[in-house]
Amino acid sequence: MIPELKKTIEHKMQRTVETIKTDLTHIRTGRAHTGLLDHITVDYYGNPTPVNQLANVTLLDARTIGVQPWEKPMLAKVEKAIRDSDLGVNPANTGEIIRVPMPPLTEERRRELTKIVKHEGENAKVAVRNIRRDAITHLKDAIKNRTISEDDERRAQDDMQKLTDYYVAEIDKLLAQKEQELMQI
Repeated sequence: MIPELKKTIEHKMQRTVETIKTDLTHIRTGRAHTGLLDHITVDYYGNPTPVNQLANVTLLDARTIGVQPWEKPMLAKVEKAIRDSDLGVNPANTGEIIRVPMPPLTEERRRELTKIVKHEGENAKVAVRNIRRDAITHLKDAIKNRTISEDDERRAQDDMQKLTDYYVAEIDKLLAQKEQELMQI
C-alpha cells in the first residue's frame, strides 16, 4: 500500500513540475521561440485549433517568428488570433508568411513578468504541498483502519516530506532560471 502511494504521489508531483515548465514557456522573455504561439488557437472550420497545427511555425531570426499557414485562407485568421492574444505583439502579414516580431521588454515589463513567474511558482509549490497533505491524510486513515503500523506511517511521512522538498527545489530552480532569462537584456 505504501509503495503504491509513494509512486502515485511522486507521479502527481512530477506532473505539477511539468505543468509549471509548460506554463513558464508561455511567458515571453524578449527572445523569440516557437513555443510562444503554442497556446494560441484559431477557429478552423468551427473548431478551435492551435496555430502550430495549422501552420509551419519557425524562427526567422532571434527576435522574429515566422508563421506560414498551410492553407491560404487561414492567413488572416491566424494573424488576427496572434494579434488578439495576450503576447502584446503586432504581426505583419506579407501575403505568404506572417512575421511576428518580438519587441524588447522594458524594465517595468520585466519586473511585472518576474512577479507573474513568482506567483505561478508559488501556486505550483502549493499544489505539491497539497499532494503531500492528501497523502498524509491517506496514511492517517490507514492507521485508523489498522492497515499499517505507526512506524510505517512515520517512515512514509518522512519519505513524503523528502519528495515534497525535492519537487519544491525543482520548482525553485525553474523559477530562478526563468527570472534570469527575464532580466537578461
